[in-house]
Amino acid sequence: MRYLTAMFLILCPVLLLAQDTETPPPFEAGDDSPTNVILIMTDNHGAWTLGCYGNPDIDTPNIDRIAYEGIRFKNAFSSNAVCSPTRATYLTGLIPSQHGVHCFLRRNEAQMGDDTYCTIDEFRSLPKVFKENGYACGLVGKWHLGANMEPQEGFDDYWITMPHGGTSEFYDAEVIEEGELHKEPRYLTDLWTDHAKKFITQNQEKPFFLFLSYNGPYGLGKLLLNPPRNRHYNNYAEDLFPSFPRAEMHPWQFNNKEYLNNIVSIRRFAAELSGVDDGVGDVMETLLDLGLDDNTLIIFCADQGWMGGQNGLWGMGDHTRPLTAFDGMMKVPLMFRHTNHIRPGQTSDILVSNYDLMPTLLSYLDLDDKKNLNANSPGRDFSEAFKGKDIPWQDVVFYEMENCRCVRTKTAKYIHRHSEGPHELYDLTNDPDEKINLYGQPKQAELQQALKEGLDAFFKVHADPKYDLYNNGTSKAKLLSDPTVGPTRPK
Repeated sequence: MRYLTAMFLILCPVLLLAQDTETPPPFEAGDDSPTNVILIMTDNHGAWTLGCYGNPDIDTPNIDRIAYEGIRFKNAFSSNAVCSPTRATYLTGLIPSQHGVHCFLRRNEAQMGDDTYCTIDEFRSLPKVFKENGYACGLVGKWHLGANMEPQEGFDDYWITMPHGGTSEFYDAEVIEEGELHKEPRYLTDLWTDHAKKFITQNQEKPFFLFLSYNGPYGLGKLLLNPPRNRHYNNYAEDLFPSFPRAEMHPWQFNNKEYLNNIVSIRRFAAELSGVDDGVGDVMETLLDLGLDDNTLIIFCADQGWMGGQNGLWGMGDHTRPLTAFDGMMKVPLMFRHTNHIRPGQTSDILVSNYDLMPTLLSYLDLDDKKNLNANSPGRDFSEAFKGKDIPWQDVVFYEMENCRCVRTKTAKYIHRHSEGPHELYDLTNDPDEKINLYGQPKQAELQQALKEGLDAFFKVHADPKYDLYNNGTSKAKLLSDPTVGPTRPK
């Protein structure tokens, strides 16, 4: 990677040594028919909340099955803290400093009304590529990237979504269906699942790409002060959930203070996550019933990470002041299942980011023509890991949330805040919970300098000056760190 300096590589040799930690079972590949793709994405969801990532308290058997019947990535990261930027990155392979969506779109920004537009229209995107290659393309669930009333980015075969990005409740929510806005009395998670099944059934005779974008579990908002109403209410009514740390509130916690250490909020999150898991199981059963299971790649991920008490924090990196980049806010679940094609029972330790998804997916499907990828994307192809083999890989990921940028390796993390700090440096080997800030310590000076140089070099190569906030660039969404910046619509 040309943005990494020699010093950076010397100090972080682990970047060049990545391998799977478990030996997969014997495997035989299936046929070469066109592969259907279902991208299942959850909202505000840390990897640590799933059974397959070690959580003993929340029932997620269907999501766990995707992991056990495919490959699970232990160190998958999101490159931003909030919804709109991360979704733009997943779909384009570009970071916020390239696609310009630096924060979540608010209700009056791009989504509804007279000044709507799709914030990623100027770029190549996964649905555009799939559409051009003969796939039926459908969006079911949360969009949050603008111009919500009409199908965007090639999703014109099926489009049902929300008018806005946030969730105030899962019942009586506003939904856009067939170009009309209405209130939906049903449980919203079940609605998305039923429409996903409908899309699959309608398009079973052709290759399809379904973006099933659940707005759950959604561990935010006043809904967390209310008990769940879905079918999992009784399951969790008495549970204490020891996997959710109880800790004194971190001094940087800015929002969500009433949810920290609140058992009502914890139980609500768990019930909503299990509701999503039910939907995942229904979708997988539909594939099996229609004879599509062997020919459908399922990807499960989350838009960004989420903390539920770790370090005395609740939420994501936008719910603190200053904006933050703790691992729990960055780490997301990521798993791939393709029966008879991807070896089952695999795990991988390599560090991957959501900007790596587009090149990986297109390579796996043999659609990795250069014209299908956006110029200067930092995305890397890790599809060879699906074969159960060690792959050459640089274990480093990058992150930005407005004025906060971060570089994370297997052993260290450096966080820089433009322009006056505070800055952070963590030894992840000896301090995996990121509690001891080593920034400015003389013994860490060489490592600190190398990480800072690597961080600066990455953004110097990849950031588009138009959207580079460190160099007076603009944003398509109003900023939290500087409300005077944005929104700016591209000309």
